[in-house]
Amino acid sequence: MMSHLEEIFACNVFNDEAMQKRLPKDTYHALKKTIDEGRSLNPQIANVVAHAMKEWSIEKGVTHYTHWFQPLTGITAEKHDAFLSVSKGHILQSFSGSELVRGESDASSFPSGGLRSTFEARGYTAWDPTSYAFIKDGVLCIPTAFCSYGGEALDKKTPLLRSMEALSRQAIRVLKLFGRDAVRVIPTVGPEQEYFLIDQELYRQRKDLILTGRTLFGAKPPKGQELDDHYYGAIKPRIQAFMREMNDELWKLGVLAKTEHNEAAPSQHEMAPIYTYANIAADQNQLTMEIMKKVAEHHGFVCLLSEKPFEGVNGSGKHNNWSMFTNTGFNLLDPGDSAYDSAQFLLFLIAVIKAVDDYQDLLRISVASAGNDHRLGSSEAPPAIISMFLGTELTDILTALENETSYEGHAQSEMTIGVHVLPKFPKDNTDRNRTSPFAFTGNKFEFRSPGAPESISDCNVVINTIVAESLQQFADQLEQAEDFQSALHELIVREIKAHKRIIFNGNGYSVEWIQEAARRGLTNYPSTVDALPHMIDARNVSLFERHHIFSAAEIHSRYEINLEAYCKVIKIEADTMRMMAHRQILPAVMRYSGDMARTASEIKRYSAVLNTIPEETLLKQLCDGAAALQKCLENLDTLVSHLDRSASAYEQALYLRRQVIPAMEELRREADQMETIVESRYWPFPTYDELLFGSETHRDMT
Repeated sequence: MMSHLEEIFACNVFNDEAMQKRLPKDTYHALKKTIDEGRSLNPQIANVVAHAMKEWSIEKGVTHYTHWFQPLTGITAEKHDAFLSVSKGHILQSFSGSELVRGESDASSFPSGGLRSTFEARGYTAWDPTSYAFIKDGVLCIPTAFCSYGGEALDKKTPLLRSMEALSRQAIRVLKLFGRDAVRVIPTVGPEQEYFLIDQELYRQRKDLILTGRTLFGAKPPKGQELDDHYYGAIKPRIQAFMREMNDELWKLGVLAKTEHNEAAPSQHEMAPIYTYANIAADQNQLTMEIMKKVAEHHGFVCLLSEKPFEGVNGSGKHNNWSMFTNTGFNLLDPGDSAYDSAQFLLFLIAVIKAVDDYQDLLRISVASAGNDHRLGSSEAPPAIISMFLGTELTDILTALENETSYEGHAQSEMTIGVHVLPKFPKDNTDRNRTSPFAFTGNKFEFRSPGAPESISDCNVVINTIVAESLQQFADQLEQAEDFQSALHELIVREIKAHKRIIFNGNGYSVEWIQEAARRGLTNYPSTVDALPHMIDARNVSLFERHHIFSAAEIHSRYEINLEAYCKVIKIEADTMRMMAHRQILPAVMRYSGDMARTASEIKRYSAVLNTIPEETLLKQLCDGAAALQKCLENLDTLVSHLDRSASAYEQALYLRRQVIPAMEELRREADQMETIVESRYWPFPTYDELLFGSETHRDMT
């Protein structure tokens, strides 16, 4: 196994090892400074790097390259060009530095949220040298940023890179006050990815899965996840074969895929990588989702990444494990062994606490989508209310600091920062709270709210930026202090008192917590439509402008894009439900009703004394159900037709949330009730027991 892993790992990545072998020493060292220290790229080395990259690719059978980018669709995009030029009538394989550094792409059909008119098509891609190029499907993929002709960011990578620089700038200011020699701080991320695997044959019979990625109808099966027998259970051979190929493909691309297991719901699984730099983690997570889908097809599966593909069982999230590392390799969320390390740790910890409390709305907005509205607050996901879990020991330490009293824990200690040694924090000084949106887990924070298909760039842009804001405020105060130790102590005590309301170690699902959160003044935005308008609150626009993450135009564009995406998803789902109900469900109920009526009639004709009460009772249920289904369907048809498509995106979203979605839910209730009484051979598509348990319960189609 080890020899196999060593042989294939990163074999398709133009990584540090490949660069060392193929680049001149001066070029290699110049590029390393760009990557490791965030320095500007020297254009003179681009031609040398491009030539080496081309030669490496050609040796592996590659003929084309692409600037691989992440537009505001949430998925990746690529346009392939050959290593091809003509000189004096001869064909040459060429790849120049200018082609490596910058590309031009048609930007007309990508979402822009009003940043440009549709007829303004020019867009540019710019090489991100901090994320290694790789070969995928026989094409050299160069990770890039994507912007408009006017320079506005049209992608998810550009703001992420900006936010990483903002965080580094402010963190370095703080570290200098502690006498540290770091020149760069890099946010690191390890995104756990949940997903479902279902049989291709069954998937193809479900229009809702094909068109929307989730089931819009489906009665609860007799068995779901009640017995907890799937969670961490033995992995079946067919699933194991999928995982084995997935790991191989990810390892070839340098993705540190480490953990795999069965998740809580039937047919649900999880993959977790080792953490890496935030922008690389974002690139690799996009690759992971693409490869999961592709490899699933090889094994007769379809990989579902919807946040809630099945009602009544766990949905799928993407747990974003976030921390900060210096370029010297020190984790700023690791308490360390000395008093100074502990004081530094506490300051960075308080910076995160302050950031989450001050900008609860932005964290909620970063995970807001039509799909995630079905998941947040359910038994597998944290609630929409943002709070932080620190665990008992760390919370007690902060309480002692706030009250300026002794801490009586593993070792009694006075709470005077930098004078007396704080207790040594064990790596796992907390339990885990799966109901908490933002939980400290020893040396990192786990943001559990993102949905499975989302780009992790969105939430990490917010986390990086709001923590940078806290650190900037701290640095502004501490740099002016005459007595650093006293000022540090006063700052930490003051900020604990100001932001302790965000810390909650209890059950986030309880009704009592909702009431308590309201009493504390925490925000609660149950749906995307509730959350998104706060994206363009003046204080949030000012925050992003202040740290040069978004211009006002860029943040307003993303607000419009997110609203439009919400509306489009709900419209597609409503139309799909109407189509399935009109063409499949109602006709199936009517066919069964007709056959049941004929059965009762035949029995009566055979003998007047035979009992037909069972048939007549079922027939009445079917007829009443069909009438109720028809009424719900007519109501949904009417509401969809009354949608004012000339209204603003927000007005449309509000109408869909308040009028159309409740009508969709009512239609589903009636259809699911019919599913429970219609004979299985009449029902027009696979049911939950078949989808979740695969071929084990597949109906006899004969």
